[in-house]
Amino acid sequence: MKIQNSVLVIATVLMAFFSFQSISLAQTNMEEFLNKWENGKQFTLEVVDKMPENLYDYKPEASAMSFNEQVSHLSTVIVGISQRFLKGTDSGIDLNAKPKNKAELRAFVEKCYDFANMTFKNLSMADLDEKVEIFGTTATRREVISLMDDHCTHHRGAAVSYIRANGIEPPRYRGMGM
Repeated sequence: MKIQNSVLVIATVLMAFFSFQSISLAQTNMEEFLNKWENGKQFTLEVVDKMPENLYDYKPEASAMSFNEQVSHLSTVIVGISQRFLKGTDSGIDLNAKPKNKAELRAFVEKCYDFANMTFKNLSMADLDEKVEIFGTTATRREVISLMDDHCTHHRGAAVSYIRANGIEPPRYRGMGM
């Protein structure tokens, strides 16, 4: 119970920290955002690398996602949202993929982030300003990109807390390409 509470506290603190660190696409230009996106990809890969493969099925409680599921989920959502709401083409990425080891998970994360990067680059300013129906509301594609970035931060933060819960020092936070 003590570990579970510690994991939840750490996850909450990390989510708050990363939320304040996040720069909204609405407050920046696409070039700056793409640099931030690449930085997020590299940080996610560092998180994947830091967790020992034998702990990829770790979860703090039965109802939680495992480490592997957290990272796989953030990756599949990147592709799904890109295709459904951001005019992304067919990625060829299996959204039901279940990476079985570190090499597969790492490759999956890279492919998903790279697909979104390509999708973002193909959006015009008019596309970014266009409103779309998403999850019961209406938002611009620019807002959808920010939502996706926040979603990645949320699940990456949970994965970082799993690393800490196992007594491992997580990778250092990568702020703005550091």
